[in-house]
Amino acid sequence: MIILRSKNLHGVMRIWFQVACLSLLVFALGSADPTARFNDLGHKMICQCGCNQVLLECNHYGCPVSPQMRNELQAGIARGDSDNLVLQSFVQKYGAIVLAAPIRGGFDNVAWIVPILAFLLATFGVAVLIKRWRRPAHEPRFANPSSSVIERVRKETEI
Repeated sequence: MIILRSKNLHGVMRIWFQVACLSLLVFALGSADPTARFNDLGHKMICQCGCNQVLLECNHYGCPVSPQMRNELQAGIARGDSDNLVLQSFVQKYGAIVLAAPIRGGFDNVAWIVPILAFLLATFGVAVLIKRWRRPAHEPRFANPSSSVIERVRKETEI
């Protein structure tokens, strides 16, 4: 009886695994929708007309660049280019300024790491500075002057 149950459990686990794999496959194929890719890639680029808006959000009247860039984006998706290839073709044509955010990897990691590192170092520096300001002086320079020093000062200042 126990052997039957473990075999049954193994069969049920296999069915659940197959259902999970099938769901993942359907989800992956559903995300390959050209409209979703167009929206996703269009929001990763900046219109190059000078408005500094996201490509799909460029809304000023008579923009000469936005329709051309959208057509290029649709052509790249229709050819079946990968997202990375489409973005790289825009970078080659317009320069890295076309990207709304830097691509992660290689030297572009500096654009992600340096601001965070600068913030952390500045925070640490301010904390050390505040700690030094709040720390009392170790010892006063003349904590307890001897009587001979006081007599000498009185003579020189004639008090």
